[in-house]
Amino acid sequence: MSLNLEEKKAVVAEVSEQVSGAQAIVLAEYRGIEVGDMTVLRAKARAAGIYFRVLKNTLARRAVADTPFAGLADQMVGPLAYAMSSDPVAVAKVVHEYAKANDKFVIKGGAMANFVMTPKDVVSLASMPSREELIAKLMGTMQAPVTKFVQTLNEVPAKFVRGLAAVRDQKEQSA
Repeated sequence: MSLNLEEKKAVVAEVSEQVSGAQAIVLAEYRGIEVGDMTVLRAKARAAGIYFRVLKNTLARRAVADTPFAGLADQMVGPLAYAMSSDPVAVAKVVHEYAKANDKFVIKGGAMANFVMTPKDVVSLASMPSREELIAKLMGTMQAPVTKFVQTLNEVPAKFVRGLAAVRDQKEQSA
């Protein structure tokens, strides 16, 4: 069933809103995939905070026009599913993991702001650590010097107490 003009405008407005907040968009061809399998992918995407939708390419082109993702319009050919998120690594990981498990789901490309990605670029992006992992590593790196400093400060009174205990033990043995 085709959409009337008002419905098309609503779809373009909705997708444009998602594009404005996105850091990355990944395109994938879904030809030959059953509805149940697509439902599984949609659930994974939703859980990861990814906007996932099957769109007509003409509507998607209108949504990305005059945005940093405008270069993506050349790749919009064939039956495509669009995944977009504010976390570029998350969107690439979810789509790549699904594509590895399902050979009919083929990544066609993607884009980050003012950079069009090939399918290889999307796979490379998927192999990067997630935002949470990077923050955890950064916090560990930042916390290490402080922890070492506190341990050093704590060692001074501990050495003093151990010295006093050694003197006490020595006096007890001599008495």
